[in-house]
Amino acid sequence: MTVKTTILNLPEEEYVHPGNRACSGCGLSIIYRIALKALGRDTILVVPPSCLTVLQGLYPIAATQLPCLNVTFASTAAAATGVLGALRAQGREKTTVAAWAGDGGTADIGLQALSGACERGENFIFFCYDNEAYMNTGVQRSGTTPRHVLTTTTPITGKAQKSKDVPAIMAAHGLDYVATASASYPLDLYDKTLKAKTFYGPRYLHIQTPCPAGWGFSPELSVKIGRLAVETGLFTLYEIENGQFRLTGQSAKMLGKKRLPVRDYFKTQTRFKTLTDDNIDEVQEEVDLKWKGYENDCALHAGIEYQGVKS
Repeated sequence: MTVKTTILNLPEEEYVHPGNRACSGCGLSIIYRIALKALGRDTILVVPPSCLTVLQGLYPIAATQLPCLNVTFASTAAAATGVLGALRAQGREKTTVAAWAGDGGTADIGLQALSGACERGENFIFFCYDNEAYMNTGVQRSGTTPRHVLTTTTPITGKAQKSKDVPAIMAAHGLDYVATASASYPLDLYDKTLKAKTFYGPRYLHIQTPCPAGWGFSPELSVKIGRLAVETGLFTLYEIENGQFRLTGQSAKMLGKKRLPVRDYFKTQTRFKTLTDDNIDEVQEEVDLKWKGYENDCALHAGIEYQGVKS
């Protein structure tokens, strides 16, 4: 039986120095620190232009203690493929290659390279830290920006389109391991990263990452707001392991129980300030329908049949 990680048995060794250039309250600073603990020192990172390049700092001073290759926006997965080839030539196939990209470098600009690498079966772990817009360059909309959200490149009524379901796209590639996680549940992310290391081939983790500056909330509320996203059912924690879907963590505990209304989440962030009551009711209906599918154990998620896990 797998032992769940707690704050008491989380490894003490750190792979990120105490100082970094992330914004106050940045969710990325939480997930990066925790996931690197799971990845371990024998890891090479591949990172495109993003908030993470800001967090790590400029050469020759970096917050990250692990070797990191900074690459162009569109080439993250392709560059990771090249790193794997170099490691094979050196006989170092046990070294973990981990790509870290934001939603822009994953869902939009980097999707072609990521899809190609997954189709080829490249042996790396790809982390998407999804703060739901191009935060590093001024809060422009991305493919994963939720509907009705205000950004600097959306109409005054907010984004008209639904967000792109990237984990479903990755699952459609037939990956052995796809998972979602949240910066507000870091130990869940740690355990999923450990599990991802046990598979060979492309693995994908999609992490909701609250952003105070881009979402419009006070920095000390980052963890609370990330938890609200899960507790309202808007963001779901799950794994797709060898084609089998199951809810995990807090999401699994919520099956058959009353969820918080989505209104509680929306009112915490200025990016939702143009939402109307009709908009909120529409989203609530969509979330309720999604969870009815989970609870009836007969719906389709991410294009494949799933099996809910009762708490």
